Amino acid sequence: MITHKANIIANIAAAILIGAAAFFYGISWWYLLFPFGIWLITAVIGSGLVQTGYHVRTFCSNKDVTEKLIAITFDDGPTPETPKVLELLKKYDVKATFFCIGRQIEKYPDILQQVIDEGHTVGNHTYSHSPKMSLWNTEAVSKELTKTDEIIYNIVGVRTKLYRPPYGVTFPQLARSIKVTKHKVIGWNIRSLDAVIDDEQHILKRITSRLKPGSIILLHDTSQKSVNVLEQLLVILQRENYKPVTVDKLLNIKAYED
Repeated sequence: MITHKANIIANIAAAILIGAAAFFYGISWWYLLFPFGIWLITAVIGSGLVQTGYHVRTFCSNKDVTEKLIAITFDDGPTPETPKVLELLKKYDVKATFFCIGRQIEKYPDILQQVIDEGHTVGNHTYSHSPKMSLWNTEAVSKELTKTDEIIYNIVGVRTKLYRPPYGVTFPQLARSIKVTKHKVIGWNIRSLDAVIDDEQHILKRITSRLKPGSIILLHDTSQKSVNVLEQLLVILQRENYKPVTVDKLLNIKAYED
């Protein structure tokens, strides 16, 4: 497999060659800028998106599902908003999956215990959720995963096999770490953008317009806005006879080590 670093070097070299050719033949660089820029962005950045499966195998949905099963997942908790999410899930008899940040678990260990006690699945979402992880070496990336695994185990007694990359970004150092830790990388095919969109109806429409059997929905248990969207979504799912299940059940994989 060509590494992400090698891709970047190759793309820079191509840019220099194209620029030199344009200069030699008297072609204005403006004619080349737009299409080449699009290609460069796609090649360098696009390969790191979790949905492409470029660096690591990822599970973003289950296209083989014929029943109206879907998975609701929550990132970035636990937070003071998580108990509100749990209350709604209990009200509608729904199980979900929570991808938790290690340092958040340290702040709210009792909430993590509540997540487990109420029958939901817990996954690893790194210790720090740093946007700079793709610049770190393999050892530092591995530490982010293993440290969070240990925190989860020490509090609730399970070793999760599920991992979701922050921002949905993958890279070679992560791929090398995953080979050692044996995590399953979980993505999504419905991104609500509830962390950046303010309009609750807009968020809800983004989800429901893309909804189909086997979908994995990405939400966050970090704001009242997302709690409000969740309640409306659960009403719609119930009305449309969709059954939300934990992501491991949807994908038919193990959530925890034996």
